[in-house]
Amino acid sequence: MSPRIRGLHSFRAWLQARPQAADTLLAVGLLLVGLPQLLLQDLPEGEGFDEFRDPDVWGVLLVVVVTMSLRWRQRFPLPVLLFIVAGELVLGLAGYPPSGSDVLAFLIAIYSVAAHRGLAQSAVGGVVAFTHLLVYIAILPVQPSPVEMMTNCILLIGVWVLGRNLRLRRAYFAELEDRAARLERARGTDARAARIEERSRIARELHDVVAHHVSVMTVQAGAARRIIDRDPGSAREAMSTIEEVGRTALSEMRRIVGVLRTDRDPERAGRELAPQPGLGDLGELLDHVRETGLSVQLWIEGEARPPSPGVDVAAFRLIQEALTNTLKHAGPQARAWVRLYYGDGDLTVEIEDDGRGTATFMADDGDNPGHGLVGMYERVALYGGELKIGPRVGGGFGVRARFPLEA
Repeated sequence: MSPRIRGLHSFRAWLQARPQAADTLLAVGLLLVGLPQLLLQDLPEGEGFDEFRDPDVWGVLLVVVVTMSLRWRQRFPLPVLLFIVAGELVLGLAGYPPSGSDVLAFLIAIYSVAAHRGLAQSAVGGVVAFTHLLVYIAILPVQPSPVEMMTNCILLIGVWVLGRNLRLRRAYFAELEDRAARLERARGTDARAARIEERSRIARELHDVVAHHVSVMTVQAGAARRIIDRDPGSAREAMSTIEEVGRTALSEMRRIVGVLRTDRDPERAGRELAPQPGLGDLGELLDHVRETGLSVQLWIEGEARPPSPGVDVAAFRLIQEALTNTLKHAGPQARAWVRLYYGDGDLTVEIEDDGRGTATFMADDGDNPGHGLVGMYERVALYGGELKIGPRVGGGFGVRARFPLEA
């Protein structure tokens, strides 16, 4: 960009930031054009032109005052229009001929009222301007032809309509900008809500992972402590299981918490963002539970179909949480059953045990369910499902959830 163009852009920006200075330059420009025409013009002889007074100091001073009032046209458009109307009437009654400066100032004042004020003031300004035009033409010694009269009226109305249209256009763009700002604020609010929801989801995931794996490790550690003297081989096997479960827990926690990190390299991010576990990993989960000594059986009824990804994760976490509660509360001789029933459009998940930990479980979590039961209800409700939790007929505890296959 050349220095000249940069200078023009800078000057334009300076004028936009100082509208009163720009209006002052506009008025000065009108005077530079209109005053020479007023002082040097030769009026025709006859037809009433000889009744006009020759321009003198008072006439020029009045034209200057009327034109320079445009300096306040944006701040006080209607008073400026009334002042210019009054000045033109004084010029007309004094017998001075019209000049380009005051005529253009009159039209600019009409435009300013229509462009910078509401409909009420714009209408008042338009009526005042139209009435002034008729009165001013009537007091002139030279009467215009009907064509000139119609042209003047059309010009006045056109300037007023132009100002109104530009005002409406500015209001339209201002509304668009305001709407865009509101949408941006709403987008920010949605983003904050999404972050809060993501933190809640991560908290549920962490609770499920930690509770399940720590329960398995606790049971295995207790078993190893009891048999370490009489059966060191089985104790070592139990300790190996604890190590394996611990590594699995750490891996899952890294993957879950990894979404909060932004400074990881792509290769490590790929490992941390591994797919969420689903019903396809149910066999591995049950194997870990069986290694603790809890007998778990699995039944699958109906035609197995892959659910939506969210339902897949929610069903797996529900089974994991229910089996964790069984390990914690059901007792050492308990047995558990997991049933998956695929219906026409839904998936029913049942987890039951025959343990003796129902009273303890309800006493611990009934009044203050904590993350476990709350997480269950939130997961099932999130995907439009239904959840029932309570004692099982004949003893033990049961969890029953129904998920739509398509969330």
